[in-house]
Amino acid sequence: MSTALIFWGLAVLVLVYGVIVYNHLVRIKHNVSMAWSNIDVLLKQRHDELPKLVEACRQFKQFEQDTLQRVIEARGRVAAASQRQDIAALGQAETALRFGLGQIFAVVEAYPELRSSEHFARLIDRIVALEEGIADRREIYNDSVNINNVRIEVFPDNIVARLFGFLPRPLLSFRDPDKRDVDVKALFSA
Repeated sequence: MSTALIFWGLAVLVLVYGVIVYNHLVRIKHNVSMAWSNIDVLLKQRHDELPKLVEACRQFKQFEQDTLQRVIEARGRVAAASQRQDIAALGQAETALRFGLGQIFAVVEAYPELRSSEHFARLIDRIVALEEGIADRREIYNDSVNINNVRIEVFPDNIVARLFGFLPRPLLSFRDPDKRDVDVKALFSA
């Protein structure tokens, strides 16, 4: 009688522990999704601002069209990768977009009329704020992904994770030379 009671007591404890682990893994999975959604919102906002920046630059006939075209193409790749939730492709597209924006900001130095435009200054401030927001949200996303990936690998949580199909998620990263943020304010403080 006492052996059966011990067996059922252990079975209940294992079941309760499994439910607790499962619920925690579900919360972590949703935190990763929420962190991704926060990045996605900022990417869409920046996506809407970039054509305004390109158009402001195009008003100056001699402005480098190749630079503007690279930004437009990178913008399209970022939007496509974001929509597919392809983190690896997004990292590559973001790298290209940041590089293109850095080139625009460097080329703008040769156009004092453009630099002094109030509309252009507001666009730059807005894009800088969005870039900072994306960097902050990327850090939160990567923290959430790291928590998810560790929890589904540690024993005994990995048993529950495998049983219910919890999968690792990729980190959002940029290539090494392009990891430093473009210091837009420094470019325009001269």
